[in-house]
Amino acid sequence: MIKTVTSSNILEDTALIIFVKNPKLGTVKTRIAKDAGDEKALEIYKRLLKHTREQCNLIDCRRYLFYGSEIIDDEWSTDQYIKKEQRGADLGERMMEAFIEVLTVHKKAIIIGSDCIYLDAPIIRQAIEALDNHDKVIGPTYDGGYYLLGMKDLQLDLFLNVPWSSGKEYGITKERILNVGSSLSELEKLNDIDYLKDWEEYLRSTPGV
Repeated sequence: MIKTVTSSNILEDTALIIFVKNPKLGTVKTRIAKDAGDEKALEIYKRLLKHTREQCNLIDCRRYLFYGSEIIDDEWSTDQYIKKEQRGADLGERMMEAFIEVLTVHKKAIIIGSDCIYLDAPIIRQAIEALDNHDKVIGPTYDGGYYLLGMKDLQLDLFLNVPWSSGKEYGITKERILNVGSSLSELEKLNDIDYLKDWEEYLRSTPGV
């Protein structure tokens, strides 16, 4: 049974899936930790979580928060978010399971992570609106991945046999979408925060944060 979140003017036909890692020392932003240490990496990841939460709070649809491990009591309100645990052997399987679950009760679904500090509510809304006229929507990143993926009908091969963290995810996903004749809307290209230099560039480009 899927728990219902009470909210006015909510888009019942749309699900926003947010994938997060549990913020534990030594387990998040490991590539940043190699240059800045575990504590700094955790601090940066908490900043990313805060930004993601603030932007998602502005989206009026059903919001599903999928934790990397156990569900925890944190700043993500259970009044606004349906909390779940990710299931699957790799990222692809975990995303696929999440889409399978929400698309049984919603007409369209969008998934995002918590690594893109440049992703904001207007872009998420743009993705939701894109699915009114397209089968799929994707937000590419400069490193060859993607920060957002949305669809109305589940396409399993978008999640299987994909070399994750290879920089090939976007190209493979786009090709597979077009190969089955689906229409695709592409969002603006953004940067993920994967390395310390990515975070430092964000701080330089955003005075006062």
